[in-house]
Amino acid sequence: MKHTKTAAAAAVALLSSVTLAACSSSDDSVAGGACEPAGENVTLEFTSWIPGIEGVVDLWNAENPDIQVKVQTGPNGNGGTYKNFFNQIEAGNAPDLGQIEYDALPNFLVQDGLEDIGNCEEVMAAKDDFVDWTWSQVTLGTESSVYGVPQDSGPMALFYRKDLFEENNIPVPTTWAEYADAAAQVKDAGGYITNFSQSDINQFAGFVWQAGGSWFSTEGDAWDVTLDSPESVQVADYWQDLLDKDLVSTVPAWTDEWNNAYNSGDAWTWVSAVWGANSIASGAPDTAGKWAVAPAPQWTEGGTDAGNWGGSSIAVLKGSDHKYEAAKFALWLNTSDESLTALNEAANIYPATKEGLNLPVLKEGVEFYGDQAIYDVFKDASSQVVPDFTWGPTMTQVYADVSDGFKNAVSGSGTLASALADGNASTIAALEAQAIPVAGE
Repeated sequence: MKHTKTAAAAAVALLSSVTLAACSSSDDSVAGGACEPAGENVTLEFTSWIPGIEGVVDLWNAENPDIQVKVQTGPNGNGGTYKNFFNQIEAGNAPDLGQIEYDALPNFLVQDGLEDIGNCEEVMAAKDDFVDWTWSQVTLGTESSVYGVPQDSGPMALFYRKDLFEENNIPVPTTWAEYADAAAQVKDAGGYITNFSQSDINQFAGFVWQAGGSWFSTEGDAWDVTLDSPESVQVADYWQDLLDKDLVSTVPAWTDEWNNAYNSGDAWTWVSAVWGANSIASGAPDTAGKWAVAPAPQWTEGGTDAGNWGGSSIAVLKGSDHKYEAAKFALWLNTSDESLTALNEAANIYPATKEGLNLPVLKEGVEFYGDQAIYDVFKDASSQVVPDFTWGPTMTQVYADVSDGFKNAVSGSGTLASALADGNASTIAALEAQAIPVAGE
């Protein structure tokens, strides 16, 4: 989407610590325009990619004749919906509400594609309802601006083949050092401890997140890019060592080959997000009852840090004439027990609210995992996610460039660390090409 240097700099300024005090103003011009009821019946347009979202919206429409919602579904964000949003915003015909993942929100902000709903009283009153770090994902470092209502999250934990670990007398690893030791034992037993994905760069970002690193921050009105931070390099060197020793497989993720590795017992673990529970169950049906979930391995013994992989918000897109009604629906969708239960039943959405983590459906044992109450592990992880990981405004480019570098590293050309360094340089170039200020440049 086209934008001017002035607009880009203004958007970045919203994220900077220098402007936080200014953002505390109650002036509507600061908070993105008035948030007032329309005073008449309203029909909102909403675009999402959640399976079964139509049934959840029907629950709202049945109880709210004055605010009706028309929902449209499409491909996931990077699969085409984001491109459609940007085209619609530029043409002035965007839906009132759109599903946007946390890592894409800065891009929409810099492209001036979001309404700030921070001056909607009900939105700010709901702040404490959400897990703290998810709220920081939608405020983008500000104190009074809000660019979406958190919907779900992806706290990470260790999925592992309990039967294979027990049969081979291999302790379930609690640290990354123990995980590397276990990888060697698993290899001796004829398997791989996991598959290293060359394309799931957001999974790798979750590892960096857990290690206390971040890939972006702001300095004044400029972005600081740190894909090759010490924490990132630590994580890269760790996985590079496993690759060099042939202790992890490297089949393309989300393929039949990948599924078969888990279904056949070639791959024994997966450090993944809460939504991964369904991925394993659907991709490895022959292993039902043989899996369990444990906290993710830690960098220090006794640590309790967690990373996150995934999660979305419901944002009010630029140009909506009904910010009040749109925010009201987005809050209901993501905070009411009725909606959260329906979202979980329809698409296994893992809530971003504190109370949502206590839904009865999330307290039950899961048959595929030997009747373990696996969501208890993820509830703990959700409270342990490091709160200040920051996404940048060009994450699609970041993912593509780093993925290319990872593929080269896996094939023996370069390393994961060099891929991060190259990705850092290409990201700075991408920001500069869009006239987005870069710190130190």
